[in-house]
Amino acid sequence: MARGYLEVETPVLGRSGVADAQLAQFALSDPVYGSLYLQTSPEYAMKRLLASGSGSIFQITKAFRQGEVGRFHNPEFTLVEWYGVGYDHLHLIDEACALIARLAPSLMPEARLVSFRQAFRDRLGVDPIDDPTGLLRECAHACLPSTRELVLDDRDALLDLLMSQAVAPHFPTDAMTVITDYPASQAALARINSQGLADRFEIYCGALELANGFHEEANRDEYAARFAAEARKRHARGLPAIAQDERLLAALAQGDFPECAGCALGFDRVLMRALGAAHINDVLAFPIEQT
Repeated sequence: MARGYLEVETPVLGRSGVADAQLAQFALSDPVYGSLYLQTSPEYAMKRLLASGSGSIFQITKAFRQGEVGRFHNPEFTLVEWYGVGYDHLHLIDEACALIARLAPSLMPEARLVSFRQAFRDRLGVDPIDDPTGLLRECAHACLPSTRELVLDDRDALLDLLMSQAVAPHFPTDAMTVITDYPASQAALARINSQGLADRFEIYCGALELANGFHEEANRDEYAARFAAEARKRHARGLPAIAQDERLLAALAQGDFPECAGCALGFDRVLMRALGAAHINDVLAFPIEQT
């Protein structure tokens, strides 16, 4: 609030799910409203508030992702999400890193900013933007022997694999590494800049992702196109169809969505880093196994 943000609260249960084909969500059936979804983040609802003139907003909320259980994952987790009106993603990188450093003071306060392209070049000697998929596949087979029997035809899935298994594990564990300028195919709902790259960032401590954010796309037609692209991915992967969030599209169609940037921070993971916890269960009162 000291930075001029208004605290808001949005529903954790909604009639629309998230478009992202990579996120599995909990779907419920109601006799009155039909399909309902536990929200994977408050992003869509918060953007409707932004379009209605809320100004800069934040919230601390629960979010839900099906099938995400492990050392760093619990199906129910806590997100800190905020949107700064009049800001770009670089401003929110500064805010997010300052917040993380305050919550986990053992981390070095100065973050290292590296482009997605440079991170791959430095570690693997390949260009994730321009090199052909075949070369990236050869790189994966060489540095990750367990992948040699896999097909690896999906370029974005291949890039995600290389980032999580071959690049990020070599980031320093005593400082934050911020990856910027993602391929346009991985923009999600970030703007595409003049270099054809996505104004998106992710903040890591070692291999652990702590936060991510965008300079937010504002055009309603671009949202619809990206929702449709994710729907095609879902169909190709045999995943259940999820209707577009028509209320968000209608809010964007009014043309009042402000210039802004947004960030989502995984509070449980930051707490893990602050306390030196080895497993997310160590910072949860009721992990899924105990509910």
